[in-house]
Amino acid sequence: MNLIIVESPTKARTLTRFLKGEFAVEASIGHVRDLPKSELGVDIEHDFTPRYIVPKAKQKHVGELVAAASKADGIILATDPDREGEAIAWHIAQILEKKIGDTQRKFQRIAFHEITESAIKEALSHPRSIDMQLVDAQQARRVLDRLVGYNLSPLLWDKLSKRWLSAGRVQSVAVRLIVEREREITKFEKKEFWTISGVFGSSSWQASHRARPGSQSDAGQASMTNKSSGNSIVAQLVSKDGVKYEQTLSFDLFDGKYTTTSSTITNEQSAKTIIADLASPFTVSAVDKKEVKRYPYAPYTTSTLQQDAGRKLYFSSKRTMQLAQKLYEEGLITYHRTDSVNLAEKFISEARAFISKEYGNKYVADSARRYKTKSKVAQEAHEAIRPTNVAVRGEQGGELNRDHARLYDLIWKRALASQAAEAVFDSTTIIIRNSNNYQFEAQGSVVKFDGFLKIVGRESDEVVVPSVSVGQVIDLIQAIPTQHFTSPPPRYTEASLVKTLEEKGIGRPSTYAPIISTIQERQYITREDKKLVPTELGNTVVDFLVKYFPNIMSLPFTATMEDSLDDIANGEKQWVPVIAAFYDPFAKTLDSAYEQAEKVKVVEEKLDEACPDCRNPLVIRMGRYGKFIACSTFPTCKYTRAIVEKIDMKCPKCGGDIVIKKTHRGKMFYGCSNYPTCTFATWKKEDIK
Repeated sequence: MNLIIVESPTKARTLTRFLKGEFAVEASIGHVRDLPKSELGVDIEHDFTPRYIVPKAKQKHVGELVAAASKADGIILATDPDREGEAIAWHIAQILEKKIGDTQRKFQRIAFHEITESAIKEALSHPRSIDMQLVDAQQARRVLDRLVGYNLSPLLWDKLSKRWLSAGRVQSVAVRLIVEREREITKFEKKEFWTISGVFGSSSWQASHRARPGSQSDAGQASMTNKSSGNSIVAQLVSKDGVKYEQTLSFDLFDGKYTTTSSTITNEQSAKTIIADLASPFTVSAVDKKEVKRYPYAPYTTSTLQQDAGRKLYFSSKRTMQLAQKLYEEGLITYHRTDSVNLAEKFISEARAFISKEYGNKYVADSARRYKTKSKVAQEAHEAIRPTNVAVRGEQGGELNRDHARLYDLIWKRALASQAAEAVFDSTTIIIRNSNNYQFEAQGSVVKFDGFLKIVGRESDEVVVPSVSVGQVIDLIQAIPTQHFTSPPPRYTEASLVKTLEEKGIGRPSTYAPIISTIQERQYITREDKKLVPTELGNTVVDFLVKYFPNIMSLPFTATMEDSLDDIANGEKQWVPVIAAFYDPFAKTLDSAYEQAEKVKVVEEKLDEACPDCRNPLVIRMGRYGKFIACSTFPTCKYTRAIVEKIDMKCPKCGGDIVIKKTHRGKMFYGCSNYPTCTFATWKKEDIK
């Protein structure tokens, strides 16, 4: 009997179910070999040759794989269809060749992007050899990241006196983005500006209109702008004598520049002066009615799925990938690490038939939609993320929970909607002028045909404007001035950081989740109200690395390295020269930093409290697992204590205060403040009654 080796036990069970005993199926449980943790593991003097070992924790399982392989007639490597999966297949083959002799003739490599019976049988009918170009690309990335991490991290330990710090080729650039955004927010000086909206109507309309007196807040204005009350029109003042009143403020994080067009309505007095000059009557000078079509988005890639799951479901990137992994292994979706927006012709046909059956033929796009991948090199897979069976709605069951169902629903709707008809809106723009050449503008749109929105739902309300004709005379019933202030660039969320990293070619979508997790675990950033905020430690590390390693911290340089890795995967470059070209100047810079860089002290927050042991001031310090309170004279005085953060809940066992705690690995949980007298603890807030 032939042996199929996959990566996860869940995937193995799913394949076993489809293959019905025709093959033996075993799981490698991820990587079987890696570089040693205790040393660099790369022979710099001999073409950067990596030294791979089987980790101690994996040795027993690898022995079981060897035993199963030695009994098999043939060995089929069915690891994931990307560079990482190709490398795992190669590592398995290397181990088995060494353990059970020359079995090259027995090895076959298959790849499939969905775990369905038809896809598996199709893959089995078209086996191939291991793609060494993909293996080399993964190996180059692994060696490159090891050279950076294992050389830069000890430098940080030495110069910042914290032995748990780490630096990485991509993670450090991600932290830099967050740090620089926060500094732009801090430097930002808000500016006042005003807008004026007008409520218009004819004398016959006024009876039905209830005027809103006085100034409005931003929130109040937002609810009124461009909307109608009865037959009245709410329009915005846009210009005088053809000169626009506008306030635009944009910030390019990468160029570090603001682009500002200042409004001429800079204060309340200016707004009142304009309002006093708004003489009626006004005339409708133009009515622009047109049909506007809105087309569905392409199906999800790894990046866009992480962005939407963060925005709509409030999932972290890490959580999204964990859920998607399970959906893939259960055979519900296609492979979830992908840069591609392509769809299989079979799915396109099935989706179009499903839309016709469920919603009616008018909701099917006139022709099949095929999307083009914008990524420079969509190497992670050959298809977008989609359901394997469009008829499955993703009900909970088995090992799937509510979060799995919610993510599946997001994927299902996006993929199905890609083959639905476009939505059609009737859009109307009304331009209103008076004899003083003041111009107001009102816009409205009404859904004429919901098209793909029938599947994904609507995110905004319709805005209806009354029917008017060119030349119609109308009165200004009320002018409403509203005060505003310019806003700083927003803090990054996980979703917006992922979007920026992808747009700038930094890392690859499959690496975004672990990058964001790592920089939080290292205490370089924290999450505040779902926003990513740098810590003092993050600021210090970024400043140090930018000063001494400007290339490593450069966005264009990092993106160029990603391009080189893609070139290796495509067979256009050899991996050893690429690593050598990077490492030689890097090593010189590293030596220089060790010699020239001075010790850096992380800024510590002083407390208005004396140390109980030596009476010197206490400070808040950053440790491996978060902040804690310590004596400012450390190591002379070693007094420390945890920072206790209470929540507004009582212990269900003893009635004591519930506080936030962390394990020795930094994972947060809730516990009773009366520990060890009371041992109540839970990971979920809802478990506290």
